Amino acid sequence: MSKHGTLSRGVRSSPPERPERGHEDESGGWTSSRASIGAAGGGCGGDGSGHRGESPAATDIDPVVRDHANDLLEEGRDTFRFDTFGDQVFWGDTLRLHEAIAGDGAGGVGPGLSPRAALGLGLKVDVDALPQSVRNAIAAGRADLDAPATTLDLLRLNSVVGVTGFFDDAQRLTSVGIQCALCHSTVDDSFAPGIGHRLDGWANCDLDVGAIIAFAPDVSVLSSALGADQDTVRTVLHSWGPGKFDAALLLDGKAFRPDGKPAATLIPPAYGLAGVNLHTWTGWGSITHWNGFVANLEMQGQGTFYDPRLDDAERFPIAARSGAGHVRSDPDLVTGKLGALQFYQLALPAPTPAPGSFDAEGAARGEQLFNKARCASCHVPPLFTEPGWNLHRAEEIGIDDFQASRSPDGRYRTSPLRGVSAHMQGGFYHDGRFATLATVVDHYDGVFALGLSASEKSDLIEYLKSL
Repeated sequence: MSKHGTLSRGVRSSPPERPERGHEDESGGWTSSRASIGAAGGGCGGDGSGHRGESPAATDIDPVVRDHANDLLEEGRDTFRFDTFGDQVFWGDTLRLHEAIAGDGAGGVGPGLSPRAALGLGLKVDVDALPQSVRNAIAAGRADLDAPATTLDLLRLNSVVGVTGFFDDAQRLTSVGIQCALCHSTVDDSFAPGIGHRLDGWANCDLDVGAIIAFAPDVSVLSSALGADQDTVRTVLHSWGPGKFDAALLLDGKAFRPDGKPAATLIPPAYGLAGVNLHTWTGWGSITHWNGFVANLEMQGQGTFYDPRLDDAERFPIAARSGAGHVRSDPDLVTGKLGALQFYQLALPAPTPAPGSFDAEGAARGEQLFNKARCASCHVPPLFTEPGWNLHRAEEIGIDDFQASRSPDGRYRTSPLRGVSAHMQGGFYHDGRFATLATVVDHYDGVFALGLSASEKSDLIEYLKSL
């Protein structure tokens, strides 16, 4: 029995075969090659002046290091995209989500989940996992996107991003599990809305996590933890909306903010994090800490997780009661994968803004204003967050401390700004309270009495869009 809940442990059937690692089509996805990490400066040699030598031996990466890095990238990508960490025990056995997906026509319950409804919930389909015959059928309108049976076919193809279906010998859906990619990947819509090539690290701003959980036939495990009936739990889950998730709900039980709005926060991007110290909106820890936290406590995988800060019964009453800071499972399906997972995430670059998505001349002027407006004092280029302990009290940034108070340090992290153009949907700040970049700039102009003119604000916004 797990120490962080009443879930029995044990892995049943195997997932569908994964694509051969390191091979995708010419779409610009993953490319497998030992040379994918090219030659670069390395070693500690030099002339004593801080400059490295110019000889080939000094500028070529050690093949052992290069091969190890490539192995980590492949393993980390595989984990990020396809590993459930054994969490099908929760999503399948406990919530029985697979039964709602299959529907009563395929041995489940209810009407089932059609592809059209799944896309409406923000789930995405990896076009590279679809055989050409299936692509042709969808394009020609021959695929029934209103039939739950088609969803089962997509799961058998392992094409639903971040979701794995488990099938028995009779091809009946027996369980379902989720991966990191469910929330932290999307697709480029190159084939159709919601169907395209994967974009790992991008926040899925369309994903309605709460509605997906509420779709499960049995949320009694959440009801028991929160001390509320299942109808109330479903009401809370439906309040989150697309692109949001409340990772602290099963720690402190606070479903709503003091102003009555949902306590859920925006799903953050998982790209552009190299060099960034603390992670998440409120800086719980490093990437590895948060991956362990999410894999064990949110995805409900079977691993090991230690964080005694969760023993604070006043701040985290539910977590303290359930022993969430002291999780140990046998077998441990999480810990051995954290290193490669971190390596892959650190390799994910922030996306480059699309051509024409910002005014270049205005952005150039805005770059100069970035210092005048004191943005660079916290968003330090080129990381665009502080090197070191990048946290601030709520009063320092002119907002309430509700979400910060749900974290161990009671502060907000300075979020890195690169790639902001890729997550404009849903608003800005941890909870999307500022609908546009203009309202963000207006907020800081007021809090710090900057006295920015309308044209300066406009230029500053263009610069942010250019990052």
